[in-house]
Amino acid sequence: MIQLIYAPKGSGKTKRLIDLANAELNSTKGEVVFIDDDKRYMYDVAHQARFVDVKDFGIESGDALYGMLCGMVSQNYDIEAIFIDAFLKIVKMDVTELKGLMDKISSLCEKNDCKAVIIISADPSEAPDFLKPYII
Repeated sequence: MIQLIYAPKGSGKTKRLIDLANAELNSTKGEVVFIDDDKRYMYDVAHQARFVDVKDFGIESGDALYGMLCGMVSQNYDIEAIFIDAFLKIVKMDVTELKGLMDKISSLCEKNDCKAVIIISADPSEAPDFLKPYII
């Protein structure tokens, strides 16, 4: 399952994502992963979560991010939730180009019984139709 926090820049999306990730740690027995494009929020995310800075791994495209996600869930079957901040910066794509990537991430989550909560910084009134079902 994918959930999108889809709102303009400066609307508190990252704070909400961090709060969701920290709350997930209290309600799950599995592992929680928090992915970001830098280490700025490393100390805001509870230490029980796995914090991943994509720059440490050379992730600079949608395919690279998807490959990393596949590697994570194949290595650790206990991952129950993945939280991704700065999604558009990481994948370097426009929202109109995300359909294929979102379909792959959705399929990965379904097959591995985990959820992904992703931040997209953009105007929700301009969200493409294929993303609207994921917006929370």
